[in-house]
Amino acid sequence: MDLDTSNLRRVTAASAVVVTALQATTATLALRAGRRDYADGVWGPGLAAVALTSALVGRGDPWRRWALAAVTTVWAARLESLMLQRLTGTDEEDERYTEFLEGDSTPTVLAKVFGTQALAQLLVSAPLQVAAASRLPRGPRRWLFPAGVAVMIAGGVVEAVADRQKSAYTAAKEKAREAGQDDDVPDDLEVLDTGLWGWSRHPNYFGDSVVWDGAWLAAAASSPGAWTLPAPVAMSYFLIYATGAKRTEDKMGDRPAYQDYQRRVAFFFPRPSR
Repeated sequence: MDLDTSNLRRVTAASAVVVTALQATTATLALRAGRRDYADGVWGPGLAAVALTSALVGRGDPWRRWALAAVTTVWAARLESLMLQRLTGTDEEDERYTEFLEGDSTPTVLAKVFGTQALAQLLVSAPLQVAAASRLPRGPRRWLFPAGVAVMIAGGVVEAVADRQKSAYTAAKEKAREAGQDDDVPDDLEVLDTGLWGWSRHPNYFGDSVVWDGAWLAAAASSPGAWTLPAPVAMSYFLIYATGAKRTEDKMGDRPAYQDYQRRVAFFFPRPSR
């Protein structure tokens, strides 16, 4: 068997301790500041912390566990830079959290936000933990490891390019506002439908999901790794339904320009626009 079960128990226990510490620290700061949306700022760092902890505690193939840790950390660092810009750019809590937690007590907030996120981080990172405690088998299957890393990098590039294109669009729209064009926004600024956004309405979320598909593929090079398939499935669910694409659609769907965009461009998985 490729998996060292006793080592996996140590990896999982260490990961749980790290995630709990990060969530508890963030929760303390968030409640003091009245900003429950600080939870967004610990999502990437939490996953990077699990990847690094797994690489340190794991006794599986060193190339794989450290490669996965490196790619995950780079992905998390880029995401965190965006999160910090958003969180520090305003004194107001994200309205999603305000609506979701309205009237909730402190224990309920801790459970619904920080406890749930901790469990989600441990679930999503399951391929990283299993890979860290598994040896690479001989034979063709071992090539799933570099293939998975390549998929992770490709997904990260897609996500980064999409975010950069969105930032450029937002800056152009803000410039138009400052020029006094609020009532007559240029047609090309009604909705972002160029670049990757002309292939998918949510290419950043799609790229994010591909990152975690790649992590699963790399783990699947060892026989038990394939059983962590619920991890990337859960991540895709979060990105599409729970916190990502669907929420954006609900917020933007009443705009005529966006309704036209919905008719022309694929929802999540990229394809040429109509």
